[in-house]
Amino acid sequence: MRSALAAIENAEAVEVITARPVAGNEYIAGATSGHAADVERRALTDADVRGLVQSQVDQRSTAVREYEKLRRQDVADRLRAKADVLRGYLPSSQ
Repeated sequence: MRSALAAIENAEAVEVITARPVAGNEYIAGATSGHAADVERRALTDADVRGLVQSQVDQRSTAVREYEKLRRQDVADRLRAKADVLRGYLPSSQ
């Protein structure tokens, strides 16, 4: 769940525009000026979140198959359980 939540939070991040550093000032060497550090996060639609959750389910399902090929059923079972939990947040048509 943490990695799925992190994926959603990362998708909400806005693009970072690199400010040109100044030579420095009396407070911080190489500081930038004229830019605030806080920016409003991007608003995701329900479809965006569903797509991210589905992607997380798909990644885990792929990993399950790989671990089964490696005869690591313990890891495959854990990943399958995590995918099932995430799948519960998707509409039943998916």
